[in-house]
Amino acid sequence: MATSFRQLYKTKAQLVAVLLAAGGLVTLIFAKWPPVVGLLAALPIPIPLTELGSGLFGIGVVGFFFELLDREVGEQHTKEGLREAVRAEAPAIRDAVLDALAFDPKTLKGVASDDHLDRMATNAIALRLKDKTLASDLYTDLRDQVIHAPERWHEVDAAVALHPWNGRPASAVNSMFVATVRWEYKVRPATSTMRFACVNDQAEYRELLRDQAVTSVWHFDPSSSLDAANPEVFELTSVTVNGKPRKVRRTERTGAQLYTVDLGREAQGSEEITVAYTYRALVLRHGHLLYLDLPRPTKGFHVQLDYGQAGIRRMNTLDFFASSQVSRVEHSRHSDEPKTVNISFDGWMLPRAGVAFVWVLNEELLTTK
Repeated sequence: MATSFRQLYKTKAQLVAVLLAAGGLVTLIFAKWPPVVGLLAALPIPIPLTELGSGLFGIGVVGFFFELLDREVGEQHTKEGLREAVRAEAPAIRDAVLDALAFDPKTLKGVASDDHLDRMATNAIALRLKDKTLASDLYTDLRDQVIHAPERWHEVDAAVALHPWNGRPASAVNSMFVATVRWEYKVRPATSTMRFACVNDQAEYRELLRDQAVTSVWHFDPSSSLDAANPEVFELTSVTVNGKPRKVRRTERTGAQLYTVDLGREAQGSEEITVAYTYRALVLRHGHLLYLDLPRPTKGFHVQLDYGQAGIRRMNTLDFFASSQVSRVEHSRHSDEPKTVNISFDGWMLPRAGVAFVWVLNEELLTTK
């Protein structure tokens, strides 16, 4: 492209020189033509056609030869001038480019591939941390957990109620709580199908935790006489999308059960929707632990646990939010108030973050006295 422009410039310069020389030659011929000589002599003001023609002819010839002789020198001079201009303006150009890339992600995306973006992000973090290995490990973990996550949850609200279980077999009644858990959150769903699972096998549980297609997985301790496929152990009772109930389908096999829910047309658009679901699950009383995890990157989380009917004397909490922000924990303070504990967190949480509730039973305190 640059060669074509240079060739066009040379052709135009040569054409101008030839036209000037030809114009000067024609003017000289006209100046010697008798009719023209008589006409000029009759004019009150003499017109020096001979001098004008000589001047034009001379300029054209000199210009043509000058362009031929000075072409190389001119090109070299132009290149040197361009280099000097680039050197002088390089800092300003660099700053303008960096400002544009830093303040406009769309511009950065348009000039860099995903691989380039990964390297740029790693190098930027390395400069801030002054540790390239740490920066690489941190960014890789962040990319795998957040960037590759299929969706992100916002304004998550969970409510948990613990009650004694009155199911069967009778031998397991006194060893179980039934936990009724309700989740509600806003999301732009990555798929129109939600999946829930309950399993006995620990290895299968860990595998399903890493499965991005599974919304929630519940692990039931196989040491009890109950099977994870039993609806008494786990049951997804309802799912709603923007307040509208959705149909729940259930399948089971030995040691596991699976629920699937079609979210409908609301999940096929680009708009954010509100999803809410409720399930009941058995929890070992003497396991002293209920853990709720967040399977997706989450912004804003609140959970309330009601344990007033569970025979629990003391409830302790432990959150797993890797953040510089601090969660808020509120316990009921008076004996006449419902026994509840609330945990709130406003920042972002990585997948697999969660909250653990650990309790002490009334009977255990009585036994130690």
